[in-house]
Parts: sequence; structure tokens; C-alpha cells
Amino acid sequence: MSDAGPAPSDGFDRRRFLQRSAALSAAATAGAALAASPAMGRTRAASIPFVSVEVRPEAIVDPVEATIAEAATLIAKHKLSVVDLVQAHIDRHDKVDGVLKAFNAFVGDRALAAAGRLASKRPSTPLHGIPLCIKDNYYTRDIPTTANSLIYQDFVPTYDATCVARLTGAGAIVLGKGQMGPLATTRATTPAGVATTVNAWTPDNAGYDPGGSSTGPATSVASRQAVSSIGTQTGGSIVNPSNQQGLTGLKPTVGRTSLYGVVPLTYTRDHCGPLARDALDAAIMLCALAGRDPNDPRTHGVPAPVDYVRAATPAGDRKRPKARYRTTLGVLPDFLTAGTATARALRQGFLDAIATTGVRVVQLPFPADWAELVGTQFNNVRLPERSEPFMDTLRSDVRQFGVSLSSWVQGLFLTGDTFIRGQRMKHLLLERTLDDVFGRCDVVTLSSNQPFDIIGLPEIAFPVGFSAEQSGANGASVPVGAILGAAPYAEDRLLAVVGAYQAITDWHLRRPPEPPAAAARARAAGAAAPQLTPEDVIAQTQ
Repeated sequence: MSDAGPAPSDGFDRRRFLQRSAALSAAATAGAALAASPAMGRTRAASIPFVSVEVRPEAIVDPVEATIAEAATLIAKHKLSVVDLVQAHIDRHDKVDGVLKAFNAFVGDRALAAAGRLASKRPSTPLHGIPLCIKDNYYTRDIPTTANSLIYQDFVPTYDATCVARLTGAGAIVLGKGQMGPLATTRATTPAGVATTVNAWTPDNAGYDPGGSSTGPATSVASRQAVSSIGTQTGGSIVNPSNQQGLTGLKPTVGRTSLYGVVPLTYTRDHCGPLARDALDAAIMLCALAGRDPNDPRTHGVPAPVDYVRAATPAGDRKRPKARYRTTLGVLPDFLTAGTATARALRQGFLDAIATTGVRVVQLPFPADWAELVGTQFNNVRLPERSEPFMDTLRSDVRQFGVSLSSWVQGLFLTGDTFIRGQRMKHLLLERTLDDVFGRCDVVTLSSNQPFDIIGLPEIAFPVGFSAEQSGANGASVPVGAILGAAPYAEDRLLAVVGAYQAITDWHLRRPPEPPAAAARARAAGAAAPQLTPEDVIAQTQ
């Protein structure tokens, strides 16, 4: 076991989260809204600790290869300028995004101007001058926020979403808006359902799944067009794109990050979080994002953020890294039975490796009635929450929903008794998870995002290897990932486990192949892209 003691998050009473979840559901049922004015201001997030890391040679040669921590180290040592860092990413965008189409809007000139203003300033956080991609459902002042939807096609906000404001307040620079699924449903497509963004690992195979609705943010980071990004998750749209594209994606506990200034999908299940290169970068991003926001009541009354950077930094020495905290990892039965033979073998490899970092690995049974509680029937109780904010549009012009109309209409036909029964089942699922899972372990394996999306608990996705079973025409293997979950507000636990694992593996350092010339020519010529049908949309949003 690790020499370290308990995690800072261990003192939180899990039963309080159960009570809070019930109150949150009641608020959603009562029609709670984020009606506060942006003029109220936003409580500052926790400070972001600096960490100096050993910079890889490839990051010194090519700035777009640098992680946040590496770029911050180079900038602090005057070996890389903010202007050069931003320009390198603009050049990278110009080279590859005609094929990948990660961005919905790109503001390179504005980003360069911001870099120029920062160039002579001493960095106060590791995000100083770091170029980011922002999912297109976050409000961005004077930059269109369309949610890739006809409903918002002409919308230009006058203020930033809280998460965006906190990142730029820490010195980060917005490069542009990441393409996404219309109104955060499905992979990135046009409102008519034509696929746009492709997986950075398979640029010549547009049919290979790039992940959920945060497709553009994931592709931008994987393809080295942005150092990091932020996405949203209601049904897997941070962890799934991260797993599909070799990234480390963190979905925090509901209420850990503010949703103010984000186009809503559901009141109780929306989450904001980073899609990053590794656990340390995800920790740096979370330090900026986390904290109470007067404009979002979901962030009130939650435990204060902790030092996530320290959590993601392994204990021990470089030769024998250890997980920062004493940790028991519970393995649910489907972790080693779901998916392909390759995926199962890679997950077993993860368990074998993480055990060498002091993490205790134990087998767990499913809580009672697990399959029924996490199934589609109760998962679908979120659908009325999704329809409610858009009732006026549903009444006035359903054509504005494009190919996703059927999935929005679903919420109108869920009966009140089904909704209430679903809320009861949700809290039964949460109670059994808190007692029967986290009564026995600190972190748990997940084979799907769905259980913890239903109950708002934190998850982290990270790469555990590669598979050649599905690939692009160029023969490149594709990433295979895993998902871990933790108790309420225990993001530090997740970062500690993945940080230790990444200290002894290099899957997270792999870079996708360059888009082949044939793919570039096909995209430029407007070659046929996959077309999603309404049935596809319904299937992808279950």
C-alpha cells in the first residue's frame, strides 16, 4: 500500500450528498432556473499550484506537443513565449482542421492579440497563455455560441460562462469553439445530421465513432490543435470522447463546477469538465473550474475544492511512483467481461499495473437490482428535463431541432407517474452505490458512464492501450480507454489513481498519425460523410 494517508475528500459525509440529490431533483421539478445576473460576479475558484515538470524533448522541438504542465514549465523558464505557443497552435489548426473539423468557430487573430497582452506579464498560474478549445454550448463573449443548433445559430453572448471566465481569468486563451452534437446530443453533426468532426485517430474513416457530443473539444486536443479543452456531459460526452481519442477526461461531481452560461440539456445531470492530455493537466483545469458560483445554486453548500494538482502528482520517487493516497479500487464484475477481447485484456493490464503503485484491488459484486436501476427505463426520466427549457420552440417551430427532433419530443410523452417513479429509483441507485460500493472501496471500475451520470457522481476516463480491431484505412490502431468512478466530490481520488498509472505507462503520450493527403483531398472535395437518422439520434442519446 502507499505510504500516504487519506485523501482530503475523505471527510465528506456521503449521506449529505443523498439528501442534496433529493433537493436538486425537487428544484428541477419546481422549474428552478439560472436566472441570476452576470453582474453578480463569480466567486473565485481555488488557486492553481505551479508544478515544474521534466519536459519531453518532442515538446521542446514542437510546442503543440506540450501538455499544460510542460508549456507552463517552458514559459516560466523563458524557453517558450506565449505568442509562439499560440501561433504554433494556429498553424496546426490551419494545417489539419480542414480534414478533422474540430472547430465550429476559430478566433486565431483574437487569440494572438490576447497572447501579445500576456507576453510581458509574469505568469501567476500554469494556465498563463495556454490555448484552449471551448465546447460551443458555453457562452463566450462576442464569439458566437450556437450549440451547433438552428435555435442558437445567430446567438452572440455578451458575457462568458462562469467556467470560461475562470479559465481566462487564470490566463488561458480561447482559440475557438469546439464542434459538438446539436444541442449536445450525439456525435458532432450538422443540424440535418451530416457528420462533421472526425476522430483524430481515424481521419480517413469518418464512420469511426469520435465519441459523444464533445467531439470537437476531444479532436482538437488529440490532434494537437489545442493544449486542452472543456466539454459537457449529460450522457457520457466527456468520458466517451476521451476514451475514443486517447485523452484523460474528468466529469466532476454535480455542483463541483458551475453551469452558469451553458446551454442546458438537463438541470440535474449536466456537468462541466476538462478533456486533457493527462491527469495532471485535468487537475490544473479543475483547479480553475471548481468553486462556488453565486449564479448557480447547484454549486452552493458543497465541499471546498482541494489541491487537485497534488492529488494527480504521484508520491514516492520517479522509479517507484505510488498513488498519492491510500486507496482501495473496487472492480465490478462487468469490467473484465464487457467489450472486445482486446479491451478486456487491456483493462486487466491496467489492474495489474495499478496494483504496483500501492493501490489495493478488490473484487465487488453488483449492488442489488443494479441492471434494472441503471437500465434505459429509469435513465429516460431525464428526458422531460431536456424538453422543458425548449417548450416554446417545440410549440412554435419544431423544424429548428433538425434531426434530433424525435429525441426531444420523447420528453413530452413521459407520464408524471413514470417521472416520479424514476426519481425514486434514482435515489435508490444512489443509496445503494454509496453504501454497497463506497462502503467497500474508494474508487470503482465502470464499464459505462451511465450509472454515474444518473446519480451525478464523478468519473475519469483515460487510455489503457490500443487496438487494431477497428482503425482507419491507413492502418492506425485506435485508443482503448477505461472509466473509474468515485464517491461525491472525490475527484482527488480519481486523479491520484490515474496520475500514478500514467507515471508508469505512456499510453497518454501517444500522438495520432497525420491526416493522409487522400483524406484531405476527400474532405476538401466534400466527400460523403455519415448521415445520422432520427433513429440514430435516439439510440445515441439513450
